[in-house]
Amino acid sequence: MATMSLDRLCNRLRSLLLTTLSHKMASVIERINPVLRGWAGYFKLSQSKRPLEILMAGCVTNFAVSSGVNGSGLYEVRKLMRLGLNEARACHSAFNGRGHWWNSGAPHINQALAKNLWDRIGLISILDMITGSAA
Repeated sequence: MATMSLDRLCNRLRSLLLTTLSHKMASVIERINPVLRGWAGYFKLSQSKRPLEILMAGCVTNFAVSSGVNGSGLYEVRKLMRLGLNEARACHSAFNGRGHWWNSGAPHINQALAKNLWDRIGLISILDMITGSAA
């Protein structure tokens, strides 16, 4: 897979995400989905899927940071419990003393913000489009 193409896609997504930090998640997804759809067509003939898996994991990490699901305190505990974590894990996660970027890639956030949540709110996965598992 061409690293220059992946870099261009990463830079494009980064620029879109940085300019939409204070926007609602639905409007961010509306802006990003056409870009992901276009690049899915470009990468469709690619043999290796691993770089795309890493790229989509990075997208979800950026979304987790921009959605504010990784602060600290009692408000964070309630948010994590609403997303499906049990009380003990939510408390441990909210008061672990780590920053936003560490928490965004941590297992507790991956459990709370599982792929089915992103599918439900409409975020397109390049990998799903390429493998044919996307609707």
